[in-house]
Amino acid sequence: MCDNITEAENQGFYEKHITRRTFSLLAGGAGISMAFAGCAPGEAAAGITENDVVINTPDGQADAYFAHPSDGAHAAVLIWPDIVGLRPAFKMMAKRLAGDGYAALVINPYYRQVKAPLVEVGQTFKDPAVREKIVPYARALTQDTTRTDAAAFVNWLDAQEAVDKGRKIGTTGYCMGGPMTMITAATMASRIGAGASFHGGGLTTDQPDSPHLLIPQMNADYLIAIAENDDERDPQSKETLREAFAATDNSAEIEVYAGTQHGWCPPDSAVYNEAAADKAWARMLALFEGALG
Repeated sequence: MCDNITEAENQGFYEKHITRRTFSLLAGGAGISMAFAGCAPGEAAAGITENDVVINTPDGQADAYFAHPSDGAHAAVLIWPDIVGLRPAFKMMAKRLAGDGYAALVINPYYRQVKAPLVEVGQTFKDPAVREKIVPYARALTQDTTRTDAAAFVNWLDAQEAVDKGRKIGTTGYCMGGPMTMITAATMASRIGAGASFHGGGLTTDQPDSPHLLIPQMNADYLIAIAENDDERDPQSKETLREAFAATDNSAEIEVYAGTQHGWCPPDSAVYNEAAADKAWARMLALFEGALG
């Protein structure tokens, strides 16, 4: 969960394990560049085309970023960012996916209220002022808004020449984006062939609209990468997910990543864990290779 309890846990980890020099590198963007060997958004990269785009939805115009190999048509990936939203770190992750051979779209989930980015380089969710600003936007999102957006974004991808419509689409989500992948996979079951949740919050709840109850409606294989401190707070969630996937034809790799804190994957995160993030990325690519054709 992206909440104050998690941030308190992460702050303790941050103060214990991360030096002032490391923070300065991350705040200045150098940490992102070191973590991702490719070019930053806007920098020329051989064989990759990138653009800021606007996508029409029933609720307005969504700002987004689209990166893909310059030649040919490729399997698409829809990226749901974490609670901090669309920003340079996620554009770089989309660009990295393009370098891996995919047409990657990362969107601003808050487009109904505000354009991205919501924070300046160096600001993170650990800052109380950032949380105060962003949380109301996050709370305005619902499963219905995600369904509306999932359909609009998938249909937009299918209209792009860079997307191979003969191949399934993948979707990834971070933090609050984790359950959004499940809603997407259930809503667009004929097109979504793989989903990946990284330190996703609220994948299983005791409510009748819990995202894990959508698993029977999916035709997607899954990677669920769980932060160690999230698992400590809710150790039953992974078992509930395993049981739900086992009852379907959808395969799922569900793993707790040792030594990680909630939010460890984005390279601008205060608790970024490079080794674990690289492992999760490699497992995502293996999933896509097997499930997207």
